[in-house]
Formats: sequence, structure tokens, C-alpha cells
Amino acid sequence: MARFILQRLVLLLPSLLVPLFLVFILLHLAPGDPAAVMLGADASPDQVAALRERLGLNEPFLIQLVSWLKQMATFNLGESIFLRMPVTQAILQRVEPTLILTLYALVIAVSIGMVSGVISAVNRGGPADQVAMGIAMLGVSMPEFWFGLMLILLFAVELRLFPVAGYIPLDRGLWQCLWSLTLPALSVGLVQAAFIARITRSSMLDVLGEDFIRTARAKGLAGRVVIVRHALKNALMPILTAIGITFAVLMGGAIAIEMVFNIPGVGRLLINAVSRRDYPVIQGIVLFMALTFVVVNLIVDVLYSLIDPRVSR
Repeated sequence: MARFILQRLVLLLPSLLVPLFLVFILLHLAPGDPAAVMLGADASPDQVAALRERLGLNEPFLIQLVSWLKQMATFNLGESIFLRMPVTQAILQRVEPTLILTLYALVIAVSIGMVSGVISAVNRGGPADQVAMGIAMLGVSMPEFWFGLMLILLFAVELRLFPVAGYIPLDRGLWQCLWSLTLPALSVGLVQAAFIARITRSSMLDVLGEDFIRTARAKGLAGRVVIVRHALKNALMPILTAIGITFAVLMGGAIAIEMVFNIPGVGRLLINAVSRRDYPVIQGIVLFMALTFVVVNLIVDVLYSLIDPRVSR
């Protein structure tokens, strides 16, 4: 197993390095003088020149790239220019709502998506299948931020069941925290549930047509046993892949949703850093998201090997 994990880490390494290189290059190709943007219109030329010197922006591009790679190799993310604190500290202060929101939305997406997909596959061509897939098509084509605004209008403004915006920290109670994140989690979770439902249905239909399913039914096994223990178990591989993709999408979707619901998470920190050209914060958040993506994919690969040991051979 250790050798398998090491091999997967090597294969996943480009998923970590490529986004970092792209962000570094795009930041330096962006129009305008970053130092002037950071200091504002009232800054003097001497102040702009001093900031460029402090940030190393006067160095050739390759020297800046090598210096940045050395910092990334030691996980020295530098200091935020505007927040006046280490980038690691800035991210850690805001990572709690983002991770809880993502996990909450993932639970919603997986539970609703898998149940809907299984029901749709078992009742192929029936009313349940048509209704479930119709809703799934609607969910896939629905923008998450628009759906979030509609949820605010209905459940927060009209019915007053949930808060309009904001975040209750976890240390004030788990249920209060989840209550404050219910609408944003539904905004991104229900949309991704549609994607998982379609994948689950397709995978289940492939398995339900296999000979071993017919044999299990011929032996007189209960329908629930055939569906759960035989069909669903053998259909899990594509579903796990979809769940891994969903987690990455939810992390990205949390950026827009955090702005809609005024949640002080990593997404809002990234948006503010982009508007201020706070290079160290932008690069640090991209590194954090890339590392999260690598860890999730590694977990999915390990689950593959547990479901089917042939994968790790």
C-alpha cells in the first residue's frame, strides 16, 4: 500500500505544480504596475519604486521564478502586503468556514445524488426516473450564485428560517455553525448532487445488466440486497471519481458563494487579494487549493484499491 501511495503522489505532482506555475506567470503578465496598484493613485514615484524593490519586481523574470520556487519548496509563503501578517496565518484564520462549507455541501451532494441516481436506475424509464433526471438536468444548468440568491430570497427574506448572510464560528456550537451555512451549502451542494445523480444512474445501469446480477436475482435474494450489496458495490468506482471531482468543484464554488453570503473564508480572502494584487496571498491560496486537490485525489485512489485490490497491483 505504501508503494502504491508513493506512486500516486508522483503522478499527482503535476496537479500541484502546474496551477502554481500558471498563476505565477499570469500574475506577472497582467497589465499594469502591481506596486502602483497596491499603493494607490496617491503614491509617489519614489514610493512605487521602493515597493518594487522590496517585492523583487525589478529582478528579471527567471530570477523571480527561481526565488519563488525556493520559497514554495520550504513552504515559506511570505507575508501579506496588505494584512501585514504571514500568508500561512492569514489562510489558517479563514480556512475553517471554507472547509466546513465544502464538507457540508459534499455530504448534501453525495447523499442526495447517490440516492436519486440509484432510484432512477432501478426505475429506468419510469416516472421516478424521468422526474429525477429532469431535476438533475435543471440542477446541472443552474448557476450556483443565482441559486444561492433565490434561496436567500425564499428561505431568509420571505420565510425567515435561515440567516441572510454571515457565519457562526464552530467554537460557538456545531449546530449553530451548520445552521448558518445551510443555505450556502445547499446552493452548491444541490447543484453538484445533480452531477453525481447522473453518474450514479449511468454506472448502476451498466452493472444492473451484468450476468451476476441476474444470477443473484435468480437465487431469490431480496431486491434491496441485490441493489446495495451487489450492484452499488460494483458501481462505486465511477461514483468515487465523480465525488472527487465534486469536492474540487465545491472548493472552487465556495469562492463565489462566500461572496454572496458574506462568509469570511478563503474565497473572500482570494477575491480581496486579487483586487489588491497581493501576490503572496494569491499564490498561497492557490498552493492550499492545489494541495487539497492532491490529498482528495489520493484518498480516492486509496479507496479504489480497497474496493478493488487489483488497482494497487
